[in-house]
Amino acid sequence: MAADIGPQDIEAPELAHEPGKPHHYVFVLLDRFTLMCFASAVDALRIANRMAGRTLYSWSAVGEGGETATCSGGVTLQLDGGLPEIGRDDTIVIVGGVDVARASTARVQSWLRREARKGVTLAGLCTASWTLAASGLMDGKRATIHWENQDAFTEEFPDIELTRAIFTIDGKRITTAGGMASVDLMLNVIARDWGEGLAALVADQLIYSSIRTDQDTQRLSIPARIGVRHPRLSTVIRAMEQNIEEPISPAILAADVGMSTRQLERLFRRYLNRSPKRYYMELRLEKARNLLMQTDMSIIEVALACGFTSPSHFSKCYRAHYGKTPYRERGTQALPG
Repeated sequence: MAADIGPQDIEAPELAHEPGKPHHYVFVLLDRFTLMCFASAVDALRIANRMAGRTLYSWSAVGEGGETATCSGGVTLQLDGGLPEIGRDDTIVIVGGVDVARASTARVQSWLRREARKGVTLAGLCTASWTLAASGLMDGKRATIHWENQDAFTEEFPDIELTRAIFTIDGKRITTAGGMASVDLMLNVIARDWGEGLAALVADQLIYSSIRTDQDTQRLSIPARIGVRHPRLSTVIRAMEQNIEEPISPAILAADVGMSTRQLERLFRRYLNRSPKRYYMELRLEKARNLLMQTDMSIIEVALACGFTSPSHFSKCYRAHYGKTPYRERGTQALPG
């Protein structure tokens, strides 16, 4: 893929050092990859070249089949080729998406392990952290993944330290949470490589007003998510989210924020139109659904991980909330995605 060099009327920024050979990125598009993650990463590199008035970066898009790759939205892209021998100084970027466990084939994992032995930098966008972990290439490293996949990732790879950051760089391993995190990652990489001036120009071209760092977390704050700014309510909800496997009683939750159980009940009814018990149940069932859809854990393992000691009680609650049993959910959904 050619990198376009831009208009002559744009004043090129002062670069941190004199450019040498362009740094090459090999984007590996897994089946049903997330188009936004790929497109936004490539566009940041393209605009960096345009703003600098020279080719700082080059890239290629490859895949296991070697001809085309189809994203989760159904758009099919032409590839530059199959899984290649890459240069020692290149960076491999795996782009994941839906059903990442199935897309992380034995051939892809074998290729990754072979190329990793060269000491190259490996990055995983969106759910591709799963691919790197399944290939045994994240041992002893910190990682991140989209918040919806974090429960499943933790169950599958308990020894990998998972962060809630939008992206994580740990030596030669880079992971992002998906979505617009690819832009943030590339802007930080451009700033590191060529200076903050160029990164700022790229951000302006992308109409991106705030460059986030690896200290920024993925999800909105609890007040922003629930649309309510109430400190004690936020504290209780945070405690619920952090204690899914062993639920805390409403009485203890209330006491921890200096309220009676009745006062806590009124607080939830007023702002969320449900009882604390109901809200907590919905959180547990949401996690259960993620695990059912994104892992091959047994039904009983999912039940226990979500605070249900009885499979029958779990099934009853799940059906009441989602209109189908966990067994039927498992039978109609693809694994990890």
